[in-house]
Amino acid sequence: MALCGSGDEAPVLLRPGERWSRGEVLDWLLAELPEDTLVGFDMGISLAHADAGAFFPGWAASPEDARSLWALVDRLCAEDAHLAVSSFVDHPDAARHFRRHGGREGAAFGGGRGRFRVTERAQEAMGWRPYSNFNLVGAAQVGKSSLTGMRLLHQLEGRLPVWPVDPLPAGGSVVVEIYTTIAAMAAGRRAGRSKMRDHAELDAALAWLGSQPLGATGVISDHASDALVTAAWLRTAAHLPPLWQPVGLTPQIARTEGWTFGAT
Repeated sequence: MALCGSGDEAPVLLRPGERWSRGEVLDWLLAELPEDTLVGFDMGISLAHADAGAFFPGWAASPEDARSLWALVDRLCAEDAHLAVSSFVDHPDAARHFRRHGGREGAAFGGGRGRFRVTERAQEAMGWRPYSNFNLVGAAQVGKSSLTGMRLLHQLEGRLPVWPVDPLPAGGSVVVEIYTTIAAMAAGRRAGRSKMRDHAELDAALAWLGSQPLGATGVISDHASDALVTAAWLRTAAHLPPLWQPVGLTPQIARTEGWTFGAT
């Protein structure tokens, strides 16, 4: 986790070296989040809905919108510690829709790369290669972190709005879904080389975003550099009206699938 202020000071890692648990992230958001902060979650805040008219076609319990989806995942996983989602992906009706480890592909997964949201199709049109949130296999998949993140979003209990499922507030803090490659490319990186693993590369990216450098040397994990660059990008991107009004974002898409901030 990284944070930066409204000027040009370099972003900073919060509790450097700590391996944050999901519960600790939730607690920090509720108790320590500075006022008027744009919070970026590197996850999918929902699942594909528009392509089939439902999250889980054929399942009577398929939710009607994103908030109901978060509630369903959290309810079915109430006994899973650390906001895990094992009970959800193992549920016989839900499992049919996911690709899981061990060659287990549900009959409703759809084959190929799986089902995509409208925002993910917009990302493809911009030259990126998103992954389906129904895919839970592979190093680059985001399906598992998306489902666990949905539990966290549900437990925010409306105390922090999540755009665009919730309207953009006139003031105060708000959560958005991010894709770190968008931030990296805004910082001068190429899609195939978005990861930064040394401080020289990181400082060059920060300079591109109008940020002061960290001034450190040597290696850095790509998880840390992703967080730092994205924080610096959010500081500049927050004030760009087109990013809050993407072409494909309709009221129905907003309430069901959500959107990735920065995808236009």
